[in-house]
Formats: sequence, C-alpha cells, structure tokens
Amino acid sequence: KDSLEKLSSGLRINKAADDASGMTIADSLRSQASALGQAISNTNDAMGIIQIADKAMDEQLKILDTVKIKATQAAQDGQTTESRRAIQSDITRLIQGLDMIGNTTSFNGQKLLSGAFTNKEFQVGAYSNESIKASIGATTSDKIGQVRIATGGLITASNTVAITFKNVDGVNDVKLQSVKISTSVGTGIGVLAEVINKSSDKTGIRAVANVISTSD
Repeated sequence: KDSLEKLSSGLRINKAADDASGMTIADSLRSQASALGQAISNTNDAMGIIQIADKAMDEQLKILDTVKIKATQAAQDGQTTESRRAIQSDITRLIQGLDMIGNTTSFNGQKLLSGAFTNKEFQVGAYSNESIKASIGATTSDKIGQVRIATGGLITASNTVAITFKNVDGVNDVKLQSVKISTSVGTGIGVLAEVINKSSDKTGIRAVANVISTSD
C-alpha cells in the first residue's frame, strides 16, 4: 500500500510515518519557499513604489526647470510690468501642477510624495530580520522651496551696506558687493537695488527701489 501511494504521488515522503525527520525538513522547506515567494512579491511592490515616485519626481523636475527658465526670462529689464505679470501667472500654474503631483501620487492608496510615506518596512526575506525600510520626503513647493529674508536697520548718511544671501543653492552663500548708502546723488537706495540685480542670475532675486516723497 505504501509503495502504491508513493508511486501514485511521485513523492518519497507522503506522511510522517514514511520518514519523520524527512517530513519535518520537507515541511520547513515548503514553508520557507512560500515565505520567499511572498517576499519576492513584497520586493516587487517596493520596486513599484520607487518607480512610481521616481517618474512623478521626474515630472516635477521638468516643471522646476521650466519655472527656472521663466524666472530668468522675467529677470531681464526688457520685460514690462504686464509681461512679468503674465510670466508670474505661468509660474503660479506650474507650481500648482507641481503640488498636484506631490499631493496625489500614490500606491495602493498611500500618498508617496506628500511627506506621509516615512519609515515604511518591507519584508524581503523569509525571516523576521530580513526587511528594509524606506522613506520618501515631501516634494510639494512649500517643502522643497527656500524662503530667504534679510533684515536691516535704518539707513542714515554714510552707511555701508553689505548683503549676503545664505544657502542660495542649498549649499553656497552669495555675498554681494558692499554699497555705500547716503543721501548724495548716485549713492541712494537705487544703487543697492542695482547691486542686487547684478547677481539675480545666481540668487533668483530682483530688487526695485522706489522713492516716495511725503509731506506733513
């Protein structure tokens, strides 16, 4: 009977009575094989998540490149107030598109680029210690942009002003030429604006000086 059962199943071990230790090993191997199969599926999910996030961020980079081009376009004095407003409208729409990608890119209902996908664990092996963790930072405009604020005191006659913009590209500072500010012709606040604008290609910042006369 046992021989017929082995012949019909094609297996040497069909029950514990055939080979108790062999049956234990076989069960362990089957369990490990099943776990490895699921681990492979988990790894594929992790790769799918990374690929989705990568393609979405690639689109965001293209948007940022376009924003940079338009900012450079607006920085030259051949533009009028109206044309700069039109360029700014384009930039606003581009930023909205960038934020939409950041807020809606998802995998299996989980947002990937909004900052919520952090410290996620993937089981990639058959055993409990065979796992990896992944985090994807937020890529919306309020998270990847920089706000630089410079403050100063009241300018009086014969003051020298030196401005340094910190971490312009995320690493380097840009130090502008020192400017002497006074009430004399050619040394007013407009000169400071000119110095700032000379480095606008590096800082992305333009300055406009307006003189307003007031009377009591």
